[in-house]
Amino acid sequence: AVGWSFAYFFCLLSAYYTLRPMREAMAIVGGTQNIPWLFTGTFVTTLLATPVFGWVASRFPRKTFLPWVYYFFIANILLFYVAFTLLEGNGGAPLTWLSRTFFVWLSVFNLFVVSVFWSFMADIYSKEQSRRLFGVISAGGSTGAIAGPWITSQVVESIGTRNLLLISVVLLTLAVVCVFRLRQWATQRHDTGNGTSFDSSKPIGGKALDGILLVLKSPYLGSIAAALLITNFLGVVIYMYMAELVEATFADTDEHTKVFAYLDTATNALSFIGQLFLVRYAVGRLGVGATLAIFPLVSIIGFALLALHPVFVIMAGLQVARRSIGFGLTKPTSDMLYSVVSPDERYKAKNFVETAIYRGSDLVASWTIRAISWIGISGVAVVCMTLAVGWILLVLRIGREYLRRDEAINRGETV
Repeated sequence: AVGWSFAYFFCLLSAYYTLRPMREAMAIVGGTQNIPWLFTGTFVTTLLATPVFGWVASRFPRKTFLPWVYYFFIANILLFYVAFTLLEGNGGAPLTWLSRTFFVWLSVFNLFVVSVFWSFMADIYSKEQSRRLFGVISAGGSTGAIAGPWITSQVVESIGTRNLLLISVVLLTLAVVCVFRLRQWATQRHDTGNGTSFDSSKPIGGKALDGILLVLKSPYLGSIAAALLITNFLGVVIYMYMAELVEATFADTDEHTKVFAYLDTATNALSFIGQLFLVRYAVGRLGVGATLAIFPLVSIIGFALLALHPVFVIMAGLQVARRSIGFGLTKPTSDMLYSVVSPDERYKAKNFVETAIYRGSDLVASWTIRAISWIGISGVAVVCMTLAVGWILLVLRIGREYLRRDEAINRGETV
């Protein structure tokens, strides 16, 4: 079962990361000046899709509807393949709008397929099993996140960007095979207890606004949300200016896709190293707050270099450094912050922060950056350095509150 779960997550993230460089190239096709509109479309689509998915999840067991989620996305990819094939060589407004639609679609695709994956894992493994096995299973996703963009970088110039869609279809189909094998294994188990706090065959329950209210009432959760806002603002700065620099530096869509694929490969390889070797050491020696402060500290150094030399090489190095630290060190550490909150906060508030706050911050950041773009890359980099200083102070405060809560829980007190 662990082998099938590893393969499942590998195929899933390989399928996504094979297409992710294509998404970045599509942002250029649609015009880099329109990137804020792409983030707006992604945010609105996420808001519309979330209740639809919630309705399905509340009425059908995940082990029943899960394959159909992937069938739906496979059908979407095939439709995109047909559309890109028909418009190949034509260009113009139809191709531009198709590129924009693909950007939004893939952004939503990633959000939901990964969420569905972990829901399924929680259904079929007990709590004890999850503690032992989820690290190994996560490594499957990290490996897939390295393989996907590497595949793209090696084949995109020979087969063309649109044919990457067919590779993704094959990988998603293999993921469905893994789902069926895992369903069969789970059905054959004599011990059906999954260690979760709810019956996966019944609606989860609760109210739609629970997550929002919990974040608003808790200074601890509010600080986590504020830190995410700053993190994303700095990330969107790099994303938008990177698109402009790639467009100015390289010739066509295939080359753009290849460049983004190389950047993703480097990022995910470094993230994998961080997940395996750095997180436990850093948290153990430095503590949660100081470990979280590494990300903004590196950001300050990177944006200082960018302010002095706003060129592609510096921007690319900053993107790889920030994203690899973010995925390899900061994200695993941030997930620990929810170990000292109530179950409602752990599930509902965390979900709200990592979906609505995450996508909403992309939206706010992109329009803000566009509004201040008159000060140039160097000027925006100085603004980012200032925000990163505030970010350090914020995460150190979060780290102190985490420690206080952890000590209270160890004493048997309610936090």
